[in-house]
Amino acid sequence: MTRRRAPRQGRFDTSQFRITRGALILLFIQAGLSLVWLLSDLSVRDAMIQWLTPTADSVWHHGKVWTLVTGPVLEPDFASLLFQVLVLWLFVPALERWWGTKRFLLFALYTSLAGTVAGTLMGLVTGMPYPILGYDPFVYGSIVAFGILYGRQHVQFFGVLPMTGRQLMYGIIGFVALFVLLGKRWEMGAAYAASMGLAAMLTSGRWNPKLWWYKWRHKRLRRHLAVMDGGRGKKPDETLLN
Repeated sequence: MTRRRAPRQGRFDTSQFRITRGALILLFIQAGLSLVWLLSDLSVRDAMIQWLTPTADSVWHHGKVWTLVTGPVLEPDFASLLFQVLVLWLFVPALERWWGTKRFLLFALYTSLAGTVAGTLMGLVTGMPYPILGYDPFVYGSIVAFGILYGRQHVQFFGVLPMTGRQLMYGIIGFVALFVLLGKRWEMGAAYAASMGLAAMLTSGRWNPKLWWYKWRHKRLRRHLAVMDGGRGKKPDETLLN
């Protein structure tokens, strides 16, 4: 997905932290739906859990595949919601400026889907119908992408701790691994790993379905042209015999 040259080394331009259109759209969708949850009574929350929450049972046993998309935009925990909003405001806009709004939103969709699919599949393995909610997989994937694109740039982690983009990426990966191991949250661990792994492949250019499609078509056209050139200039009988 990378389309520009790598950023220059040095201190990261703090003006890049201004919120962008795509990030603002994601923020409003999640904040709005999550606030509805937080301000609703138990009956409304139960309905939202039933129709919007992806779990191993709801997705793979009851066919509620749409919850793979609705799950990321619902965050019932206020502390997690605040963290995700801060990352959307501070780090994610740099990715949108790098890729453009369309590619950025596709990145958000792909990493979020990877997280919910992997998390719910792990739920089938563990037998735990743990809900996969919120932007956490996408957020951690975004930090991985940020660390790849701005690896040597100096940033202030939430305005307090100075580090490079790559150090931030490794620190978050270590924190996530520790959180999963100590809490034995294998479902969330699968979601985080899938999202961060996909983010790394998309950002580094090692996974590009569109490029694979073009290469496949190019090889097919070359084989077709080779067949046509092989029969050119021969008589019908010669073409059949050779």
